[in-house]
Amino acid sequence: MLLNMLNFMKRKPVNRFNFRQHRLAWRLSALALGRADAVARVETRSIPGPYAPIRMKVYRPSLTAEAAPAFLWFHGGGFMMGGLATADAICRHIAAASGVMVVAVRYRLAPEHDLYAGRADCMAALDWIVREGSLLGIDSTRLAVGGDSAGGNLAAAVAQRHVEQGGTALRLQVLAYPATNLLDDFASKAENAGGYVLTSEGIDAIRRLITQGRTDLANPWISPAFTRELRDLPPALVVTAGFDPIRDDGLAYAGRLREAGVPVELLHYAGQFHGFLNFDGVLRAARDALDRIGAALRLGLATPAGEAAAPADRTIELSAPCRDDVAWAGLPMSRNLAIAWLMLGERLESWRWTMIHRTLTDIGWTVALSAFPLFNPVSVCRGLLGHYFAPIQAIETWHGNAHGSA
Repeated sequence: MLLNMLNFMKRKPVNRFNFRQHRLAWRLSALALGRADAVARVETRSIPGPYAPIRMKVYRPSLTAEAAPAFLWFHGGGFMMGGLATADAICRHIAAASGVMVVAVRYRLAPEHDLYAGRADCMAALDWIVREGSLLGIDSTRLAVGGDSAGGNLAAAVAQRHVEQGGTALRLQVLAYPATNLLDDFASKAENAGGYVLTSEGIDAIRRLITQGRTDLANPWISPAFTRELRDLPPALVVTAGFDPIRDDGLAYAGRLREAGVPVELLHYAGQFHGFLNFDGVLRAARDALDRIGAALRLGLATPAGEAAAPADRTIELSAPCRDDVAWAGLPMSRNLAIAWLMLGERLESWRWTMIHRTLTDIGWTVALSAFPLFNPVSVCRGLLGHYFAPIQAIETWHGNAHGSA
């Protein structure tokens, strides 16, 4: 149902004349369909960059005087769309789920800048956090980086460069449907060519737009998948989606990391599409994935370096098989209509509680109130029906060197 709505307005592939309209459409979609969870405080900061000051948004899940671990997030958008606004719902959810400070980084975009500019900004942001993080109350010995799509590319490249420079601050890299190989096409591109937000035609159009004269797509700094040595990289949490044209890119990079001895927790959402994390306001699978990312960060960053818990090296396949059509009070109700009703109720409920949180100053009280079933009949009903129609099933299909069964 969500894909039907997103595909209702057919747009031409992005080009030099319409990329600003595509930027606006992506921004509006992310703002409309993201949940925007409440956190204790959100601050906008500016730090020195290689060309101009870099803007960052800091999400604090709680107010404490103690130094806290931090997670740097690089937003997706094909290296040419997105920003702090489109990353807002994801960062809020991860901060609330993990208890870790989340820092969203705004980097320079194509086509105004080449691909080297954006990753130089991301690298500068990490270097600054390592050196000056204490100014924000960050424990610079407990850091992680992550991103979705193009942001996953940036997170992988920054993690590699950090290790190459002798850095030891990173505990985890979170790569959500990452584009680690910008040069080659994979079988999933043809398999999921159209209808799933990101299309094969869109990939080709983005590649033409972001590739400028001196951009070498085989350079490991641009395509992290081409790096030969991956052995010393931090553990990875990789999220992939079944109906994603670049699904096989993320799977291949996860496989290479494992071959190099890097632990990888692979979360494969078989029924989801590229970009689904941005829609946690209507997709339970998005909320499930963000909760799992938060749990991995909480586990990996909660303790001092010498006491860090060993990350899981496993594959978990997640799906939400839908029940057949049902009838209520003798009236047939299609599965799609029921799901559309649940999504609308979810969105209206989210907006209602967002307004309450912004109106009242006692955030802790409103959070407790929102969790009380008596004040949330819509939430209780939606949760029960959602689990009835499409319960999320998680099956561990691989662990360490021992293959499990699906």
